[in-house]
Amino acid sequence: MTTLAEFQQQMLPAIDQAMQAVVDRSRSKGCTELHAMLAYHLGWRGEGAGPSAQGKRVRPLLVLLATEAAGGEWHRAVPAAAAVELLHNFSLIHDDIEDRGETRRGRPTLWTQWGTPLALNSGDALFALANIAMLELHPPHSAETTLIASRLLLQTALRLTQGQHLDLAYESRAQITVDDYWRMVEGKTAALLAASTELGAILADAPETTRRAYHEFGRMLGLAFQAWDDYLGIWGDAALTGKSTTGDLMERKKTLPVVYALTQNGAFARRWQAGEPRTPADVPALAQALEADGAKAYTQAVATSLTTQALEALEEAQPRGDAGEALRTLAKRLLHRQN
Repeated sequence: MTTLAEFQQQMLPAIDQAMQAVVDRSRSKGCTELHAMLAYHLGWRGEGAGPSAQGKRVRPLLVLLATEAAGGEWHRAVPAAAAVELLHNFSLIHDDIEDRGETRRGRPTLWTQWGTPLALNSGDALFALANIAMLELHPPHSAETTLIASRLLLQTALRLTQGQHLDLAYESRAQITVDDYWRMVEGKTAALLAASTELGAILADAPETTRRAYHEFGRMLGLAFQAWDDYLGIWGDAALTGKSTTGDLMERKKTLPVVYALTQNGAFARRWQAGEPRTPADVPALAQALEADGAKAYTQAVATSLTTQALEALEEAQPRGDAGEALRTLAKRLLHRQN
């Protein structure tokens, strides 16, 4: 029996090799610095390079595990897995610039090292390389299957940018609804996870019903993941998450607990509208007000419900064999995490 860890040992080097081969196309006379910037962002070069700087590679793993679990051969889907991870990193470079984020995976972000114009250009390069990687599905896949997969990647790129647009636009709005919040999360977080699992079904030549089930699994996985992330951002154990539990509130992020509490017009809403928190010392009392207004219980209940729906959608997809078990293990690990 092949476990998730064993699949990871096989799949992650294949994903990395495919990504490096595609990214090498950015290296040409006069553009060695561009290649170096991409290699830095992807965690291959520079101070602190290594697995922790490369991210968890969850999305490409989902592509390959879903391919195998839907009846295909995972190694034939590696170009799509590389494309998904490159697209994800394109979005991270642009997000860091737009959010003025100074660290990513424990290292200084690209724009802080090379400046905004060059970092923007590097993100654009990753977008182009993601699409080049996807076209390498043909052969062995048919031109028709490759076109379907490429169309899905481009549609997903649009969804990502729509979600980011809403996230940025919401910053200037005093209040948004819970529906507004989910509209943003559908694009910013859920769209790429849904595409990852759906791509697996497409590349396994699975029937339309199976493809829809895998899409729904990825979508619900993304929604549940974000709900838990918002919960842990305020009530998680900082020693486990590696993230300060004051950060989300200090940055006045409109996370699910905040959005819900603002609709309750209670003590939290009054303090938030008065401009709190002003200092980190204000955060504990503000978190207590959030809990008193029901936001902690609400967020936990929503996250639990979405987790159940994600796992039910996975069973609807009827994943097969060892890869199916590995997919279940990965999903449960993501949905029951403490970090």
